[in-house]
Amino acid sequence: MSNNDGDTKDLQGTARYTWGGDEFLFVEIDESMSLAANFKANSMASVLAARALPGISDVCPANASLLIRFDPDKLAPAGLEAEVRAIELEVDGSTNRTLETRIIEIPVWYDDPFTRETGARFRAGHQRPNGTDLDFAAEANHLTSAAEFIRRHHSNPWLVSMVGFVAGLPFMFQMVPRDQQLEVPKYLSPRTDTPALTVGHGGCFACIYSVRGAGGYQMFGVAAAPIFDPAQKLPDFKSFMIFFKPGDIVKFRPVDKTEYERIQEQVEDGTFVYRQASVTFNLAEALENPVRYNNEILERLNGI
Repeated sequence: MSNNDGDTKDLQGTARYTWGGDEFLFVEIDESMSLAANFKANSMASVLAARALPGISDVCPANASLLIRFDPDKLAPAGLEAEVRAIELEVDGSTNRTLETRIIEIPVWYDDPFTRETGARFRAGHQRPNGTDLDFAAEANHLTSAAEFIRRHHSNPWLVSMVGFVAGLPFMFQMVPRDQQLEVPKYLSPRTDTPALTVGHGGCFACIYSVRGAGGYQMFGVAAAPIFDPAQKLPDFKSFMIFFKPGDIVKFRPVDKTEYERIQEQVEDGTFVYRQASVTFNLAEALENPVRYNNEILERLNGI
């Protein structure tokens, strides 16, 4: 029996298909996010992309859905929908509930001076004007301290459920049972400024702000290396300027000021490389025993 109650619902045959103008087909897998819904969205997107149908220009999986952009002059809408419905049946009927992906270590300086200073400038729009975002997050999750919240935040891996909103920004869903998930509301009033690479949280989702700009997620720290590199200077960006892909698994690793600055130097001289390993994500195993499965996934990273 699964220990991840929010993910045990049978999703077979529940997708809803909606047309958006002449060029878009939206497929809603479920009304709420879960590992099972996201797995189905990513699996359908992967199969569809691999078929390389003429006329399809983009396939974008999201938390519990996927969006398909196509040229109706090259691919008839009815034909596309029939193909996607067939892929859904194929995915639902498959006994191989796996996804080839990777686990990536992301160094993070938690409780850093950059997000603390930014938070201090926007306390009027916060639920707890006299504390930090980490203090508020600990309190919201009934934890004893910000340090305990940080430990819970980096101890278990996160699944990248979608990439978007701004260039290369990953939304991440922690791979733990629902009753153990960290949940923190967004700012009451949005900020006009958020440091680049801020590690944030809103609702049940973590994110990393790929660029500096406005935002509303609670701020817990800063990632030490870029996740968006338009110049494609770093080795991890030689083939594409955006680092994350849906289905990636993330392990945050706390670093101190000294290591953060050392990584910054490597970024500056173009030598920084993310620590990562290939993994086969198995949905059934992840749902059946999350603790054991997460330890096995993390061992792949540790075994590099």
